[in-house]
Amino acid sequence: MITKSYIMPRSEILELQSRRLRSLVRNVYEGSPFYRKRLDDAGITPEDIRSKDDLRRIPFTTKSDLRDNYPLGMLSTPKSNLVRLHASSGTTGNPTVVAYTLRDIDNWAELNARCLEIAGATSADVVQVAYGYGLFTGGLGLHYGAEKLGAKVIPASTGSTKRQIKLMKDLGTTVICCTPSYGLFLAESAREEGLDPKEDLRLRIGVFGAEPWSEMTRKLLEEELVESAHDIYGMSELNGPGVAMECRAKKGLHIWEDHYIVEIIDPTTGEVLPPGEKGEMAVTTIMKEGMPLLRYRTRDMTILNEEVCECGLSHARIMRIIGRTDDMLKIRGICVFPSQIEEILASMENVTPHYQLVINRDGPMDKLMVRVEISEDFKTDRLTDIVDLQRRLENQLRDTLSINASVELLEPKTIPRSEGKAQRIVDMRKI
Repeated sequence: MITKSYIMPRSEILELQSRRLRSLVRNVYEGSPFYRKRLDDAGITPEDIRSKDDLRRIPFTTKSDLRDNYPLGMLSTPKSNLVRLHASSGTTGNPTVVAYTLRDIDNWAELNARCLEIAGATSADVVQVAYGYGLFTGGLGLHYGAEKLGAKVIPASTGSTKRQIKLMKDLGTTVICCTPSYGLFLAESAREEGLDPKEDLRLRIGVFGAEPWSEMTRKLLEEELVESAHDIYGMSELNGPGVAMECRAKKGLHIWEDHYIVEIIDPTTGEVLPPGEKGEMAVTTIMKEGMPLLRYRTRDMTILNEEVCECGLSHARIMRIIGRTDDMLKIRGICVFPSQIEEILASMENVTPHYQLVINRDGPMDKLMVRVEISEDFKTDRLTDIVDLQRRLENQLRDTLSINASVELLEPKTIPRSEGKAQRIVDMRKI
Protein backbone atom coordinates (compact mmCIF):
# COMPACT_ATOMS: atom_id res chain seq x y z
CA MET A 1 0.00 0.00 0.00
CA ILE A 2 1.41 3.39 -1.00
CA THR A 3 1.65 5.74 1.98
CA LYS A 4 3.85 8.55 0.66
CA SER A 5 3.24 12.29 0.76
CA TYR A 6 2.38 12.48 -2.94
CA ILE A 7 -0.88 10.65 -2.21
CA MET A 8 -3.54 13.33 -1.92
CA PRO A 9 -7.23 13.70 -2.76
CA ARG A 10 -8.12 14.79 -6.28
CA SER A 11 -9.53 18.07 -4.96
CA GLU A 12 -6.22 18.87 -3.28
CA ILE A 13 -4.28 18.09 -6.47
CA LEU A 14 -6.48 20.46 -8.50
CA GLU A 15 -6.19 23.26 -5.95
CA LEU A 16 -2.43 22.82 -5.82
CA GLN A 17 -2.20 22.94 -9.63
CA SER A 18 -4.10 26.22 -9.80
CA ARG A 19 -1.97 27.79 -7.07
CA ARG A 20 1.27 26.72 -8.70
CA LEU A 21 0.04 27.77 -12.14
CA ARG A 22 -0.61 31.29 -10.88
CA SER A 23 2.90 31.45 -9.45
CA LEU A 24 4.40 30.04 -12.66
CA VAL A 25 2.71 32.54 -14.96
CA ARG A 26 3.80 35.41 -12.73
CA ASN A 27 7.38 34.12 -12.65
CA VAL A 28 7.73 33.58 -16.41
CA TYR A 29 6.15 36.97 -17.11
CA GLU A 30 8.73 38.64 -14.88
CA GLY A 31 11.71 36.41 -15.71
CA SER A 32 11.35 35.34 -19.36
CA PRO A 33 11.46 37.91 -22.18
CA PHE A 34 10.09 35.20 -24.48
CA TYR A 35 7.00 34.53 -22.39
CA ARG A 36 6.43 38.17 -21.52
CA LYS A 37 6.17 38.95 -25.24
CA ARG A 38 4.09 35.82 -25.91
CA LEU A 39 1.58 36.75 -23.19
CA ASP A 40 1.56 40.45 -24.11
CA ASP A 41 0.85 39.56 -27.74
CA ALA A 42 -2.09 37.44 -26.58
CA GLY A 43 -3.37 40.26 -24.37
CA ILE A 44 -2.86 38.23 -21.18
CA THR A 45 -1.51 39.45 -17.85
CA PRO A 46 -0.59 37.21 -14.89
CA GLU A 47 -3.70 38.41 -13.10
CA ASP A 48 -5.85 36.88 -15.86
CA ILE A 49 -4.75 33.35 -14.97
CA ARG A 50 -6.48 32.42 -11.72
CA SER A 51 -7.07 28.69 -12.08
CA LYS A 52 -6.30 25.67 -14.22
CA ASP A 53 -9.43 26.47 -16.25
CA ASP A 54 -7.77 29.67 -17.53
CA LEU A 55 -4.82 27.76 -18.96
CA ARG A 56 -6.41 27.32 -22.39
CA ARG A 57 -6.25 31.10 -22.93
CA ILE A 58 -2.44 30.88 -23.13
CA PRO A 59 -0.82 30.15 -26.53
CA PHE A 60 1.00 26.85 -27.02
CA THR A 61 4.77 26.46 -26.85
CA THR A 62 6.41 24.25 -29.50
CA LYS A 63 9.77 22.65 -30.19
CA SER A 64 10.29 25.34 -32.86
CA ASP A 65 10.18 27.96 -30.11
CA LEU A 66 13.04 26.21 -28.34
CA ARG A 67 15.08 25.93 -31.52
CA ASP A 68 14.39 29.51 -32.60
CA ASN A 69 15.58 30.73 -29.18
CA TYR A 70 18.71 28.57 -29.10
CA PRO A 71 20.67 28.28 -26.93
CA LEU A 72 19.23 29.87 -23.78
CA GLY A 73 16.57 32.30 -24.95
CA MET A 74 13.83 30.40 -23.09
CA LEU A 75 15.30 30.89 -19.60
CA SER A 76 13.12 32.24 -16.82
CA THR A 77 15.96 32.66 -14.34
CA PRO A 78 19.44 34.26 -14.48
CA LYS A 79 22.18 32.01 -15.87
CA SER A 80 23.97 32.23 -12.54
CA ASN A 81 21.18 30.11 -10.99
CA LEU A 82 21.76 27.17 -13.37
CA VAL A 83 23.62 24.01 -12.36
CA ARG A 84 22.95 21.68 -15.32
CA LEU A 85 22.39 21.83 -19.09
CA HIS A 86 21.11 18.99 -21.29
CA ALA A 87 20.53 19.09 -25.04
CA SER A 88 19.07 17.06 -27.89
CA SER A 89 21.20 15.81 -30.78
CA GLY A 90 20.14 18.62 -33.09
CA THR A 91 20.00 16.33 -36.13
CA THR A 92 17.12 18.32 -37.66
CA GLY A 93 18.32 21.83 -36.80
CA ASN A 94 19.47 23.60 -33.66
CA PRO A 95 19.44 21.29 -30.64
CA THR A 96 16.91 21.95 -27.92
CA VAL A 97 18.74 22.97 -24.76
CA VAL A 98 17.19 22.35 -21.34
CA ALA A 99 18.40 24.21 -18.24
CA TYR A 100 18.11 23.16 -14.60
CA THR A 101 18.50 24.90 -11.28
CA LEU A 102 19.48 22.96 -8.18
CA ARG A 103 15.83 22.75 -7.15
CA ASP A 104 14.96 21.41 -10.61
CA ILE A 105 17.54 18.64 -10.20
CA ASP A 106 16.26 17.77 -6.72
CA ASN A 107 12.65 17.67 -7.93
CA TRP A 108 13.62 15.55 -10.93
CA ALA A 109 15.30 13.00 -8.66
CA GLU A 110 12.21 12.94 -6.43
CA LEU A 111 9.91 12.30 -9.40
CA ASN A 112 12.02 9.39 -10.64
CA ALA A 113 12.16 7.94 -7.13
CA ARG A 114 8.37 8.04 -7.07
CA CYS A 115 8.26 6.28 -10.44
CA LEU A 116 10.47 3.45 -9.25
CA GLU A 117 8.54 3.17 -6.00
CA ILE A 118 5.07 2.83 -7.51
CA ALA A 119 6.44 0.10 -9.80
CA GLY A 120 7.45 -1.81 -6.69
CA ALA A 121 11.14 -0.91 -6.29
CA THR A 122 12.59 -0.37 -2.81
CA SER A 123 15.88 0.58 -1.19
CA ALA A 124 16.82 -3.11 -1.24
CA ASP A 125 16.93 -3.22 -5.05
CA VAL A 126 19.93 -3.13 -7.39
CA VAL A 127 19.03 -0.82 -10.28
CA GLN A 128 20.95 -1.16 -13.55
CA VAL A 129 20.50 1.94 -15.71
CA ALA A 130 21.06 1.04 -19.37
CA TYR A 131 19.79 4.31 -20.81
CA GLY A 132 22.34 6.72 -22.24
CA TYR A 133 24.15 9.14 -19.97
CA GLY A 134 25.52 12.55 -21.01
CA LEU A 135 23.41 15.15 -22.83
CA PHE A 136 20.58 12.60 -23.11
CA THR A 137 18.47 12.80 -19.95
CA GLY A 138 17.45 9.14 -19.66
CA GLY A 139 20.38 7.72 -17.73
CA LEU A 140 20.94 10.49 -15.22
CA GLY A 141 17.26 10.93 -14.39
CA LEU A 142 16.71 7.34 -13.32
CA HIS A 143 20.18 7.19 -11.76
CA TYR A 144 19.41 10.02 -9.34
CA GLY A 145 15.90 8.69 -8.78
CA ALA A 146 17.23 5.28 -7.73
CA GLU A 147 19.75 6.90 -5.39
CA LYS A 148 16.98 9.08 -3.91
CA LEU A 149 15.04 5.89 -3.26
CA GLY A 150 18.08 4.48 -1.46
CA ALA A 151 18.68 1.69 -3.97
CA LYS A 152 22.07 0.58 -5.26
CA VAL A 153 22.77 1.89 -8.78
CA ILE A 154 24.79 0.34 -11.59
CA PRO A 155 25.38 3.20 -14.10
CA ALA A 156 25.88 0.85 -17.06
CA SER A 157 24.71 3.30 -19.76
CA THR A 158 24.05 1.95 -23.27
CA GLY A 159 26.01 -0.61 -25.25
CA SER A 160 28.40 -3.43 -24.33
CA THR A 161 25.60 -5.95 -24.18
CA LYS A 162 27.77 -8.85 -22.98
CA ARG A 163 29.04 -6.67 -20.15
CA GLN A 164 25.47 -5.64 -19.28
CA ILE A 165 24.51 -9.30 -18.92
CA LYS A 166 27.59 -10.08 -16.83
CA LEU A 167 26.81 -7.16 -14.52
CA MET A 168 23.25 -8.36 -14.11
CA LYS A 169 24.37 -11.85 -13.21
CA ASP A 170 27.36 -11.04 -11.01
CA LEU A 171 25.98 -7.99 -9.19
CA GLY A 172 22.45 -9.29 -8.76
CA THR A 173 20.54 -6.65 -10.73
CA THR A 174 16.87 -6.64 -9.76
CA VAL A 175 15.64 -3.60 -11.72
CA ILE A 176 16.64 -2.93 -15.34
CA CYS A 177 16.00 0.46 -16.98
CA CYS A 178 16.27 0.60 -20.79
CA THR A 179 14.24 0.84 -24.00
CA PRO A 180 11.81 -2.04 -24.57
CA SER A 181 13.53 -3.01 -27.82
CA TYR A 182 16.86 -3.25 -25.99
CA GLY A 183 15.18 -5.30 -23.27
CA LEU A 184 14.18 -7.85 -25.90
CA PHE A 185 17.73 -7.77 -27.28
CA LEU A 186 19.16 -8.38 -23.79
CA ALA A 187 16.95 -11.45 -23.41
CA GLU A 188 18.00 -12.72 -26.83
CA SER A 189 21.69 -12.06 -26.10
CA ALA A 190 21.53 -13.74 -22.68
CA ARG A 191 20.23 -16.91 -24.28
CA GLU A 192 23.10 -16.78 -26.78
CA GLU A 193 25.44 -16.66 -23.78
CA GLY A 194 23.89 -19.88 -22.52
CA LEU A 195 21.77 -18.19 -19.84
CA ASP A 196 18.07 -18.45 -19.13
CA PRO A 197 17.21 -14.83 -18.17
CA LYS A 198 14.23 -15.87 -16.04
CA GLU A 199 16.23 -18.53 -14.18
CA ASP A 200 19.82 -17.23 -14.10
CA LEU A 201 19.12 -13.52 -13.54
CA ARG A 202 17.18 -11.88 -10.71
CA LEU A 203 15.27 -9.20 -12.63
CA ARG A 204 12.07 -8.33 -10.79
CA ILE A 205 11.18 -5.07 -12.50
CA GLY A 206 11.79 -3.56 -15.92
CA VAL A 207 11.42 0.20 -16.44
CA PHE A 208 10.99 0.61 -20.19
CA GLY A 209 10.59 3.88 -22.07
CA ALA A 210 11.96 6.28 -24.70
CA GLU A 211 9.99 4.57 -27.49
CA PRO A 212 6.37 3.46 -27.95
CA TRP A 213 5.67 -0.19 -27.18
CA SER A 214 2.68 -2.46 -27.02
CA GLU A 215 0.93 -4.79 -24.57
CA MET A 216 2.19 -7.73 -26.59
CA THR A 217 5.75 -6.47 -26.12
CA ARG A 218 5.08 -6.31 -22.37
CA LYS A 219 3.96 -9.94 -22.52
CA LEU A 220 7.19 -10.92 -24.30
CA LEU A 221 9.37 -8.97 -21.84
CA GLU A 222 7.64 -10.61 -18.88
CA GLU A 223 7.93 -14.05 -20.44
CA GLU A 224 11.59 -13.69 -21.40
CA LEU A 225 13.33 -11.15 -19.13
CA VAL A 226 11.60 -9.59 -16.09
CA GLU A 227 8.82 -10.46 -13.67
CA SER A 228 7.02 -7.15 -14.20
CA ALA A 229 7.46 -4.67 -17.07
CA HIS A 230 6.46 -1.02 -16.55
CA ASP A 231 6.16 1.90 -18.94
CA ILE A 232 7.81 5.23 -18.03
CA TYR A 233 7.25 8.52 -19.83
CA GLY A 234 9.23 11.71 -20.12
CA MET A 235 11.09 14.03 -22.45
CA SER A 236 14.01 16.34 -21.90
CA GLU A 237 11.96 19.51 -22.36
CA LEU A 238 9.83 18.52 -19.36
CA ASN A 239 12.84 17.39 -17.23
CA GLY A 240 13.52 13.96 -18.72
CA PRO A 241 12.16 10.58 -17.57
CA GLY A 242 9.87 10.71 -14.57
CA VAL A 243 6.93 12.71 -15.92
CA ALA A 244 4.63 9.68 -15.71
CA MET A 245 4.88 6.04 -14.69
CA GLU A 246 2.85 2.85 -14.55
CA CYS A 247 2.06 1.58 -11.08
CA ARG A 248 1.63 -2.10 -10.28
CA ALA A 249 -1.94 -2.00 -11.60
CA LYS A 250 -0.56 -1.27 -15.11
CA LYS A 251 -3.70 0.55 -16.21
CA GLY A 252 -2.09 3.75 -17.46
CA LEU A 253 0.82 5.96 -16.46
CA HIS A 254 0.32 8.29 -13.49
CA ILE A 255 1.18 11.89 -14.35
CA TRP A 256 2.73 13.66 -11.37
CA GLU A 257 0.13 16.39 -11.38
CA ASP A 258 1.70 18.35 -8.53
CA HIS A 259 4.48 19.11 -11.06
CA TYR A 260 2.69 18.98 -14.42
CA ILE A 261 -0.65 20.01 -15.89
CA VAL A 262 -1.66 17.83 -18.82
CA GLU A 263 -4.14 18.74 -21.56
CA ILE A 264 -5.23 16.53 -24.43
CA ILE A 265 -5.79 18.59 -27.57
CA ASP A 266 -6.92 18.06 -31.12
CA PRO A 267 -3.58 18.02 -33.01
CA THR A 268 -5.08 19.94 -35.92
CA THR A 269 -7.24 22.60 -34.25
CA GLY A 270 -5.61 22.84 -30.80
CA GLU A 271 -9.01 22.46 -29.16
CA VAL A 272 -8.89 20.96 -25.65
CA LEU A 273 -10.55 17.53 -25.59
CA PRO A 274 -12.34 15.98 -22.61
CA PRO A 275 -10.89 13.00 -20.69
CA GLY A 276 -11.35 9.76 -22.57
CA GLU A 277 -10.74 11.19 -26.04
CA LYS A 278 -7.57 10.52 -28.00
CA GLY A 279 -5.39 13.50 -28.88
CA GLU A 280 -2.01 15.17 -28.57
CA MET A 281 -0.65 15.82 -25.09
CA ALA A 282 0.29 19.38 -24.10
CA VAL A 283 2.11 19.81 -20.78
CA THR A 284 2.69 22.80 -18.50
CA THR A 285 5.61 22.47 -16.07
CA ILE A 286 4.34 24.11 -12.90
CA MET A 287 7.41 23.46 -10.72
CA LYS A 288 10.38 24.07 -13.02
CA GLU A 289 12.58 27.11 -12.32
CA GLY A 290 15.28 27.15 -14.99
CA MET A 291 13.24 26.72 -18.14
CA PRO A 292 9.54 26.21 -17.40
CA LEU A 293 7.18 25.70 -20.32
CA LEU A 294 3.58 26.76 -20.82
CA ARG A 295 1.35 24.34 -22.76
CA TYR A 296 4.23 22.56 -24.45
CA ARG A 297 3.06 20.47 -27.41
CA THR A 298 4.73 17.10 -26.94
CA ARG A 299 3.47 15.62 -30.26
CA ASP A 300 2.68 12.43 -28.32
CA MET A 301 -0.78 10.94 -28.84
CA THR A 302 -2.61 9.47 -25.85
CA ILE A 303 -5.81 9.45 -23.78
CA LEU A 304 -6.29 11.00 -20.32
CA ASN A 305 -8.04 9.13 -17.50
CA GLU A 306 -8.87 11.14 -14.35
CA GLU A 307 -10.46 8.29 -12.37
CA VAL A 308 -8.80 7.27 -9.11
CA CYS A 309 -6.58 4.23 -9.72
CA GLU A 310 -7.01 0.97 -7.85
CA CYS A 311 -3.50 1.54 -6.41
CA GLY A 312 -4.90 4.48 -4.44
CA LEU A 313 -3.31 7.33 -6.39
CA SER A 314 -5.53 10.21 -7.49
CA HIS A 315 -2.98 11.54 -9.99
CA ALA A 316 -4.52 11.25 -13.47
CA ARG A 317 -3.22 8.64 -15.87
CA ILE A 318 -2.29 8.78 -19.50
CA MET A 319 -2.84 5.65 -21.52
CA ARG A 320 0.12 4.10 -23.30
CA ILE A 321 1.53 6.50 -25.91
CA ILE A 322 -0.02 5.56 -29.24
CA GLY A 323 2.67 7.34 -31.23
CA ARG A 324 3.99 10.76 -32.10
CA THR A 325 2.33 13.04 -34.59
CA ASP A 326 5.68 13.37 -36.37
CA ASP A 327 6.11 9.55 -36.48
CA MET A 328 2.63 8.99 -37.83
CA LEU A 329 2.68 7.43 -41.28
CA LYS A 330 0.06 8.47 -43.79
CA ILE A 331 -0.32 5.67 -46.31
CA ARG A 332 -2.87 6.30 -49.06
CA GLY A 333 -4.85 8.60 -46.79
CA ILE A 334 -4.80 6.25 -43.76
CA CYS A 335 -2.97 7.33 -40.59
CA VAL A 336 -0.80 4.54 -39.13
CA PHE A 337 1.45 4.47 -36.06
CA PRO A 338 4.38 2.02 -35.83
CA SER A 339 3.08 0.84 -32.44
CA GLN A 340 -0.11 -0.42 -34.13
CA ILE A 341 1.95 -2.60 -36.46
CA GLU A 342 4.08 -3.80 -33.53
CA GLU A 343 0.91 -4.91 -31.75
CA ILE A 344 -0.17 -6.93 -34.79
CA LEU A 345 3.23 -8.57 -35.27
CA ALA A 346 3.58 -9.41 -31.58
CA SER A 347 0.22 -11.21 -31.67
CA MET A 348 1.27 -13.45 -34.57
CA GLU A 349 3.03 -16.77 -34.20
CA ASN A 350 6.29 -17.64 -35.97
CA VAL A 351 7.67 -14.09 -36.22
CA THR A 352 9.86 -12.08 -33.83
CA PRO A 353 9.11 -8.59 -32.43
CA HIS A 354 11.99 -7.16 -34.49
CA TYR A 355 10.73 -5.27 -37.55
CA GLN A 356 11.23 -2.31 -39.87
CA LEU A 357 8.75 -0.29 -41.89
CA VAL A 358 9.90 0.74 -45.36
CA ILE A 359 7.88 3.45 -47.08
CA ASN A 360 8.31 4.07 -50.78
CA ARG A 361 6.31 5.37 -53.73
CA ASP A 362 4.66 3.52 -56.58
CA GLY A 363 4.12 6.42 -58.96
CA PRO A 364 2.06 8.99 -57.04
CA MET A 365 0.95 6.45 -54.41
CA ASP A 366 2.72 5.60 -51.16
CA LYS A 367 3.37 1.95 -50.42
CA LEU A 368 4.35 0.27 -47.18
CA MET A 369 6.52 -2.80 -46.73
CA VAL A 370 6.80 -4.49 -43.34
CA ARG A 371 10.09 -6.34 -42.90
CA VAL A 372 9.94 -8.84 -40.05
CA GLU A 373 12.08 -11.75 -38.93
CA ILE A 374 10.91 -15.34 -38.87
CA SER A 375 11.16 -16.93 -35.44
CA GLU A 376 13.96 -19.42 -34.90
CA ASP A 377 11.29 -21.86 -33.70
CA PHE A 378 9.61 -21.81 -37.12
CA LYS A 379 11.15 -24.88 -38.73
CA THR A 380 10.08 -25.67 -42.27
CA ASP A 381 11.55 -26.53 -45.64
CA ARG A 382 8.29 -25.94 -47.46
CA LEU A 383 7.93 -22.77 -49.49
CA THR A 384 4.17 -23.02 -49.11
CA ASP A 385 4.52 -22.58 -45.32
CA ILE A 386 6.52 -19.36 -45.81
CA VAL A 387 4.03 -18.04 -48.35
CA ASP A 388 1.13 -18.89 -46.04
CA LEU A 389 2.73 -17.00 -43.12
CA GLN A 390 3.38 -14.00 -45.36
CA ARG A 391 -0.22 -13.92 -46.59
CA ARG A 392 -1.63 -14.26 -43.08
CA LEU A 393 0.43 -11.29 -41.95
CA GLU A 394 -0.63 -9.20 -44.95
CA ASN A 395 -4.29 -10.08 -44.34
CA GLN A 396 -4.04 -9.19 -40.66
CA LEU A 397 -2.42 -5.83 -41.46
CA ARG A 398 -5.12 -5.07 -44.02
CA ASP A 399 -8.00 -6.10 -41.75
CA THR A 400 -6.69 -4.14 -38.76
CA LEU A 401 -5.28 -1.01 -40.41
CA SER A 402 -7.44 -0.82 -43.57
CA ILE A 403 -4.37 -0.54 -45.78
CA ASN A 404 -2.56 -2.89 -48.11
CA ALA A 405 0.98 -3.56 -46.93
CA SER A 406 3.43 -6.06 -48.33
CA VAL A 407 5.40 -8.28 -45.93
CA GLU A 408 9.00 -9.35 -46.36
CA LEU A 409 10.01 -12.27 -44.16
CA LEU A 410 13.66 -12.30 -43.11
CA GLU A 411 15.96 -14.80 -41.46
CA PRO A 412 16.35 -14.51 -37.66
CA LYS A 413 18.71 -11.74 -36.45
CA THR A 414 18.74 -10.02 -39.85
CA ILE A 415 17.33 -6.67 -38.74
CA PRO A 416 19.99 -4.57 -36.95
CA ARG A 417 19.61 -4.44 -33.17
CA SER A 418 19.85 -1.12 -31.36
CA GLU A 419 21.38 -0.50 -27.94
CA GLY A 420 19.21 2.59 -27.62
CA LYS A 421 16.05 3.49 -29.52
CA ALA A 422 15.16 1.07 -32.30
CA GLN A 423 15.18 2.49 -35.84
CA ARG A 424 11.78 1.30 -36.97
CA ILE A 425 11.10 3.50 -40.02
CA VAL A 426 13.01 3.66 -43.31
CA ASP A 427 11.36 6.37 -45.40
CA MET A 428 12.66 6.04 -48.96
CA ARG A 429 10.56 9.07 -49.97
CA LYS A 430 13.09 11.30 -48.17
CA ILE A 431 16.17 9.82 -49.87
